[in-house]
Amino acid sequence: MLPEHEALLILTREQFPELNGTPCEVEVILKGASDRHFYRLNWQEDRQPMVLMVYTLSRRDNPKFVPATHRLRKIGAHVPQVFAFDEQRLCVWLEDLGRVDLQSLNDEPWSHRSPLYEATLREAAKFHGVDENSLSPADLDELEPAFDEALYEWEQNYFLDHFVGGHLGREFGHAEYSAAHDTLKQLRLSLAKLPRCLVHRDFQSQNVLVRGEDVWLVDYQGLRLGRAEYDLASLLYDPYVNLSRTERSELLRYYAAHRGLDLNELREVFYLCAAQRLMQALGAYANLSRNLGKPHYLQHIPAAVANLNEVCQEGRSLSELRAFFEGGF
Repeated sequence: MLPEHEALLILTREQFPELNGTPCEVEVILKGASDRHFYRLNWQEDRQPMVLMVYTLSRRDNPKFVPATHRLRKIGAHVPQVFAFDEQRLCVWLEDLGRVDLQSLNDEPWSHRSPLYEATLREAAKFHGVDENSLSPADLDELEPAFDEALYEWEQNYFLDHFVGGHLGREFGHAEYSAAHDTLKQLRLSLAKLPRCLVHRDFQSQNVLVRGEDVWLVDYQGLRLGRAEYDLASLLYDPYVNLSRTERSELLRYYAAHRGLDLNELREVFYLCAAQRLMQALGAYANLSRNLGKPHYLQHIPAAVANLNEVCQEGRSLSELRAFFEGGF
């Protein structure tokens, strides 16, 4: 066994003395772009496995995972149980929710996937129902900074710097892009004026685990105030999976009916949030591949561009954004 794994088991047995003497196999879980490390602890003698998350303080949202877990569990959302938390050593021991996520089921027929997406939307509705006015100052302190004009602008600049400029090599400050910049400004101003609720912030298929006919959420340490439609766009325009226009429309209609919302009003804000989210995603893919040594994220750029192009066609007053990315992957 690797010395690092032996050290993790020592820490684990300090937290769970009853596991002293119980053999264990440590399995590394490779997960996304996170700077956190995950390990599945497979205990022998009929003991259930658990997951150990080891995080760093290099990202401000990492320490928010445990408070976010407790908050989501209080409102009945399906999230893993926290078995133990060592704040000094930056370790969290969690319920093992298994290996199957929504992305891994991408090739399954829609008749199998559709009920799982509907279950995912029902989970989202639980925290989307918590509006800004119901939270105390202490509650807000536990969350990541809310979506506001400044954060929307940061995401847009992330897209411009890393994708448009860095990946596509375009001089996006030139006069030919002035209409597109005006559209960006109007987009962030429009979104910043709208009321906010709790949002996951990274509500995509890899962060939805499937157990039987139900789903469980992970990677919600970015929990904050924002627009529900941002989460919906993250899921329904997820570049990691294939969803048709018909399937997206079906799911958006399901969510609106589940929450008693006006579908046309929901759809209008949905496309605005989809443009915002997809630009953020493209910025991330470009940054991860060009600057952080993770070139496999390049494979998701064509799907994200295709999705953004569709959103700019469907959404009102978004067509000028296409100048930033049209004709380039």
